[in-house]
Amino acid sequence: MIKAIRIHSYGGPDVMQFEELPTPVPGAGQALVRVHAASVNFIDIQKRRGELVGQAFYQRDGGGEPEFPATLGSQGVGVVEAIGPEVNNVRVGDRVSFWGSSYTTYAVVPAVRLIPIPEGIDLEQAAAGMNQGFLAYVFTHFVYPVKPGDWCLVQAAAGGIGLLLCQMAKIRGGRVIGVTSTEGKAKFVREAGADEVIISKQADIAKEARRMTEGRGVSVVFDGVGKDTFEANLDSLAPAGYLVIYGQSSGYVPPFDLMTLQEKGSLFLTRTNGLPYVKEYPHYLQQFEAWIRLGKLSIRIDRTYPLADAAQAHAAFERRQISGRVLLLP
Repeated sequence: MIKAIRIHSYGGPDVMQFEELPTPVPGAGQALVRVHAASVNFIDIQKRRGELVGQAFYQRDGGGEPEFPATLGSQGVGVVEAIGPEVNNVRVGDRVSFWGSSYTTYAVVPAVRLIPIPEGIDLEQAAAGMNQGFLAYVFTHFVYPVKPGDWCLVQAAAGGIGLLLCQMAKIRGGRVIGVTSTEGKAKFVREAGADEVIISKQADIAKEARRMTEGRGVSVVFDGVGKDTFEANLDSLAPAGYLVIYGQSSGYVPPFDLMTLQEKGSLFLTRTNGLPYVKEYPHYLQQFEAWIRLGKLSIRIDRTYPLADAAQAHAAFERRQISGRVLLLP
C-alpha cells in the first residue's frame, strides 16, 4: 500500500487527507517512482482552493477541474522502482525528477516526463531547485536576456523562485532590486546577491525603484504576484522596459487597456512559463550542476515536513512564513 495526500473537495488546508491506497502498477510508457521529496508550490495551493478551474491553460495541462478525489502535488523527485512496457529512457534505480501528482510515497509517471538528476546534485537539492531553477534560468536568459548592468526588479524575492531569479540575474551581470515583505526576509534576499532591497510594507515600490535607478526605472520586472503588484510594476519600468509575469499569488491581473503600455513608456508585457523553452533543459542541467559545484548558485530549503503534515506546510505557505523552498518528505 502507498500513502498520499488527496482532496475530495476544494477548500482550505483542512480538506487535505492522508490516505492509504493500493500500490499502482506502471502501464505501457510509464514508470513507478518511489518519491523521496515533493516540493510545495503555489500552484498546489491554487489547485486545492479550486482557483485553476476555468483557466484554459491549466485545464489543457491537467491542472484544471480534477475528478475527485485528486492527489495533490506538482513536482517531485525519487528513484525508479519499476518500468512498464515500451520504456527505454530510464532504468530501475535511476534518480529522477518529475512533474505531476507528487504528494505520495509512490507515483506512476509517464516516462517521457522523467528527468535524470545529475550525479552532483542530491535529491533534496533537486526537489527544491532543479525545476524552479529552470524557470529562473529561462526567464533571465531567454524571456528577457539580462544584460550586464541591467537593473532587474524581483517581486517576492524571498520566495523559492525569487531567490533563484536574484542569483540568475547576477550570473548574467545584472543589478538586482529585491522586493520582500519584512526585514527578516530581506536578509536572505541580500544573501542571494540583491544590490538593493525594498520592504514592501514600508515603502512605495515604484518610487523606491526609480530612486535607486537615478530616476530612470528598471529594465525588467520579474513578477509572480500578479494583481496586487501590477500597477507598481508598470510604474517601476524604464522606457521600453519588460514586465515578465509568471504567477498570480495575489490573483489574476484583470483586463486592462493596452494603450496603458504606450502611455507608460512603450512597455513590453508577457505572461510566461517554461514550456516554450523545454528544449533548453539539457544545457540548463549542465549549467545548474556547474553553478552548484562552483558556489555560484545555492538552493535555500526553508523547512521540511513529513508528508502526513502537508496541511501544515500549506498553512505556513499561505501565511507567507516561508523564505525559500518547502519540501514534503514521505
